[in-house]
Amino acid sequence: MEINNKLHPTSIIPTNHKQLNNKLMKNYLIIFIALIGLSSFRSSSLRIINGTVYNATNKTIISGVHIVVEGTHTDAYTNAQGHYSIAVPADKTRLVFSAAGYETSTISLNNNNRLDVYLNQVIYKMDTVAYRAAPYNVNPNATPDELLRKMEGIQVGADGNAVSQGRQITKARINGKDFVGGNVQAAAKHLPANIALREVQIVDAVGNQTSVTRPAPSIFPNNRTRNDAESYGRIIENQFTDPKVTPLSTFAVDVDAASYANIRRFINNGQLPPKNAVRIEEMINYFHYDLPEPTNGEPVAIKTELSTAPWNPQHQLVRIGLKAKNVKTDKLPPSNLVFLIDVSGSMFEANKLPLVKTAMKMLVDQLRPNDHVAIVVYASEVGIKLASTPGDQKVKIKDVIDQLGAGGGTAGGAGISMAYQVARQNFIKGGNNRIILTTDGDFNVGPSSNKDMEQLIEEERGSGVSISILGFGMGNLKDSKMERMADKGHGNYAYIDNITEATKSMVTEFGGTLFTVAKDVKLQVEFNPANVQAYRLLGYEDRLMAKEDFNNDTKVAGDMGVGHTVTALYEIIPAGVKDSFTGSVDPLKYQKVARDKPVSNSPGVMTVKFRYKQPDSEVSKMESVVVNNKPIETDKTSEDFRFAAAVAEYGMLLRNSQFKQNSRFDQLIKMAKGAKGKDEDGYRSEFIRLAESTMNMMKSTAQVVNE
Repeated sequence: MEINNKLHPTSIIPTNHKQLNNKLMKNYLIIFIALIGLSSFRSSSLRIINGTVYNATNKTIISGVHIVVEGTHTDAYTNAQGHYSIAVPADKTRLVFSAAGYETSTISLNNNNRLDVYLNQVIYKMDTVAYRAAPYNVNPNATPDELLRKMEGIQVGADGNAVSQGRQITKARINGKDFVGGNVQAAAKHLPANIALREVQIVDAVGNQTSVTRPAPSIFPNNRTRNDAESYGRIIENQFTDPKVTPLSTFAVDVDAASYANIRRFINNGQLPPKNAVRIEEMINYFHYDLPEPTNGEPVAIKTELSTAPWNPQHQLVRIGLKAKNVKTDKLPPSNLVFLIDVSGSMFEANKLPLVKTAMKMLVDQLRPNDHVAIVVYASEVGIKLASTPGDQKVKIKDVIDQLGAGGGTAGGAGISMAYQVARQNFIKGGNNRIILTTDGDFNVGPSSNKDMEQLIEEERGSGVSISILGFGMGNLKDSKMERMADKGHGNYAYIDNITEATKSMVTEFGGTLFTVAKDVKLQVEFNPANVQAYRLLGYEDRLMAKEDFNNDTKVAGDMGVGHTVTALYEIIPAGVKDSFTGSVDPLKYQKVARDKPVSNSPGVMTVKFRYKQPDSEVSKMESVVVNNKPIETDKTSEDFRFAAAVAEYGMLLRNSQFKQNSRFDQLIKMAKGAKGKDEDGYRSEFIRLAESTMNMMKSTAQVVNE
C-alpha cells in the first residue's frame, strides 16, 4: 500500500469511487464551460445586418439588389419589398450593393445593425449615349450634335453653327441651360459630364423656337445597348362591339406575365414604357387570385362577377376567372427538360447571362431524381454542354451552368432546332417534355425573323415538346419575337428583370411555369343584346380567334399550368345607356336590314363557354356558365375583382387609351390599397408603389411616351 501511494499520489488517484466521480464531474464542468465560451465567441463573431434599399431619385424600393460582404463570398438579395438580411463576420466592415441600372455602392458599417441604402441610377456622358428625339428618326449611333442636326428645320454647318429656315440660330438651350451663339456642337460638348439629354430648344434671331422633349431614358451598363433597339408587337386596342352585329367574342387564354415585369423595369429606371409594351391582360394575370379549386376531377374551374366599371359609373365590368387545379410536387409527372441558353455577345451584361445562371440554378434546386436536364447553348455556333442528366445530380448540372460565358453572334434558330432534337431523343411518354429558352431575343445568325421563328416552332409543335421562354436584359429586348414564339409553342413567356422575379418564376410558381394541366384553353362569350348595347374585351388583342375556331380542336390556344389563374375583363355598356363609343351608319340603299327586337327574354347578360383539353388528349371538353344581370356594388365585390380592375385602369392610363374615360391614378391606387388582401409575397404592395411612382413621373414629365 505504501509503495502504491508513492507511485500514485492521492492527488492523482482518488482513494474511493466517490472521489473519482467528483473529480470527473469537475473535469467535465471545466470542459463544458470552455465549450460554451468557444460557442459564445463564435456566435459573437457574426452580426446580422438588415435594411431596405431605395432608388435615391424617387425613393421607391429596389428589389433584386445584390449585397456582398466585401472580401468574401457571403451574399444576399433584396426581396420584393426591397428588404435584405445578411450575416457579417466581425472582422468585415463593408458591404457592396449592386443592381442593373444603378451605381455600385460600397458602404462602411457602424455599430447600428440597421442599414438602409439609397442607390443612384447610372448616368453616362453625353458623348457616349445616343437617343432618338421623337418623333424624328435618328441613327441610334448619332452623336449629340448629329441629333440636333436631325431636328426638323434645323441645319448645322461644318463650323457647328445652326440655321433654321435660313435664319441664324442665336441660342441653344439644352435641359434648360442656355448656350449663347447658336453653336450646337459646342453646346453639347460643354454639358456637364453626368447629364442626360432631356430637352432641346433652338431659338433663332426673331425668337422662333424648335423644341424636342423626351423623358430621361434608362441607361445601360457600358452603354452596350439602347432602348431604341427593343421591339414590341403593335397593339390595336379592342373596340366596343354591338352584340346585334357580333354576338360572339372568342379568344385564347394567356397566362404570360412578361409585360408587367417589363413595365416595372421601365418605371423603376425612371422611364415610361413604350405604348406597345403595355399588354393589359398580362399585367392583370401577373397576380395570383383566390379562386375556388376545380371539382369532380376537372382541371379547370370558372367564376364570374358583375359590377360597375370604376372609370365610368354608367358602364359595367365583368370579371371571368379561371382556376387550374393544384397538384403536389411528388405527384407531378417526370420532366425531360432542355435548358437552351443564349451565350451570345449581347448576353454579356450583368442583368443577362449572370442572372440567367442564378435563375437556372434555382430551377435545378427544384428538380427531383426522376427529372432529367440537358443543356444546349448557342452563340455563333450551337453546342450541347450537358447530355440529359438526372435531377439529383445538382452539383454536376450547376458546374456546367457556372462555366458558361458570353461572346459571338446569335444563331437562335439553329439553337432551337438542336434543343428540339435533344428533347425528342430523351422524350418521356406521359411526362413533361419542355425546352426552357433564356435569351434577350436578339437573333442575328441564320433564320432570325419573327416569321422564321414562328414557322420553326409550328413545325415542331406536333412533337409533344413545349417551349417556355424567359426574357432577360434591356435595351435590345425582342419582346415581340419571344411572345409569339411562346404562343406558338404551347408555352409561356416571362420576363426576368431581377433575382426576385427569378425566384417567383423558378421557385414560387415552379409547377405553373413547367407543368401543364389543361391545354388549348379557349373562351367564347355570347352577349345578350336585350341587356347589352356594346361590349369590349380589355386586352388579349393578339389572342383573338375566329368564332369558328372555338369548336375546332386543331386550333392552338393557351395552356394553363398547375395552380394557374386567368382573369379576363369585359367592359359593358348596358342597353339604353347613351354613349360616345358606338356610332351609326346610313341606311343601306340596295337591301333592307331586318331590325327585329332581340328574341331572348333571358335576364342574362352573357353566357361564357370555355374549352380545354387534358394534357394527353387531342379532344376538348366544354363547360359554360351564365352571368345574370344582377350587378353588385363595387365595394361588395371580391378583393380580386377590385384589384384586377385597378390594374386594368393603370394599364389604360399607361397606354393613354382612347377608352380610359374617367380613369385616374388616385382612384385606382385607393382601390388597390383597399383590395390588397393578405399579400404574403408583397406583389400587390409593389404594384401600389409602382402606380404611385408612375403618377408622380407623369406629373413631372406631363407626357406619355408612345411607340
